[in-house]
Amino acid sequence: MTTRLPQGHRYHRDVVVDLEARWFLGGVEIPGRVVLAPMAGVSVQAFRRQGRRYGAGLVCSEMVSVAGIQHGNERTLGYLRVASDEHPLAIQIFGSDPEAMAEAARRVEAAGADIVDINFGCPVRKVTKTGAGASLLDDPVHAARIVAAVVRAVDLPVSVKMRRGTANGSRDCLVVGPALVEAGAASLTLHPRSARQMYTGFADHSLTAELVSLVAVPVVASGDVTSAARAQEVLSQTGAEAVMIGRAAQGNPWVIREIRGMSGEPSPEEVVAELLLFMRESVRELGERRASGFLKKFYAWYLGRGRFPRAFRQELVLLQSVEEVERRLLAAAPGAAELLEKLERLDGPLDEVVLDSLPISIYGGG
Repeated sequence: MTTRLPQGHRYHRDVVVDLEARWFLGGVEIPGRVVLAPMAGVSVQAFRRQGRRYGAGLVCSEMVSVAGIQHGNERTLGYLRVASDEHPLAIQIFGSDPEAMAEAARRVEAAGADIVDINFGCPVRKVTKTGAGASLLDDPVHAARIVAAVVRAVDLPVSVKMRRGTANGSRDCLVVGPALVEAGAASLTLHPRSARQMYTGFADHSLTAELVSLVAVPVVASGDVTSAARAQEVLSQTGAEAVMIGRAAQGNPWVIREIRGMSGEPSPEEVVAELLLFMRESVRELGERRASGFLKKFYAWYLGRGRFPRAFRQELVLLQSVEEVERRLLAAAPGAAELLEKLERLDGPLDEVVLDSLPISIYGGG
């Protein structure tokens, strides 16, 4: 028997959470409790479309620089491309100036996103030194001012992704979170590590449970959710509305299916077919030159986990072109070609929202 969990409840071992249950983020219906995280250098359109195909209820863009939008940076504006099969989609923005964030949110709305997400969690120095990302957890008043400005600027629901605080052991999220909800945030995502921790140690989801008990909006639990058992435990322990999957899904869309209760390790042919489709989509989106470098980390992610020998993965990284990598993969798993054709038919033609104000070269893989 599956049970809908009351907000703020505590963990009960015999409760099974229905991960296919629909929920609402503001007025947006989310068809499932698995959310694919926004990840810099990873969450391109190809990654998001794949995530939706494997059953993620919500997918998110990588964080988009407000300064880049202001200055018309072509690569930044390329992050605002939206395909019809990505919905529901959140586009995440980061910055520290309320009015600039509001204007960026308007651009996100015009691009066709369903949700504007604000990044108050990035721990990387080049972001925090500008007063953005996790550094805003040290200034709840200013953080709330940013959220209020964005909420006023758009008709879309506004969500916020944050960490527990900047310092180890911080509980600042329990102060900042309610303030952001009061400012108009329709949902909060908590990754209960500190900014100082980066991705070391463990995510303390007892803090997620405390946040759930303090706010009347959906909370998404992020951090260390890598299996169906862990997803069930986190949802049961915290009363969160959904779980967010990040690093576990890098080159591994099958983890989304597994967390949703559909077990089964992919065959080598299935792995290669998915990788080849991802490669082709990345070239279309980024262009051959950018995609060639971007994809190298994905070869290890897809082909690791004991699926292919290390020497084979290292060989692919040394090849000069995406076309060479594709030929080598098909030689290693000839049966992937037929599966790839089926995947491409399943994906169908790409239907994107194209803004008149964006450079046309973005839409040719520029």
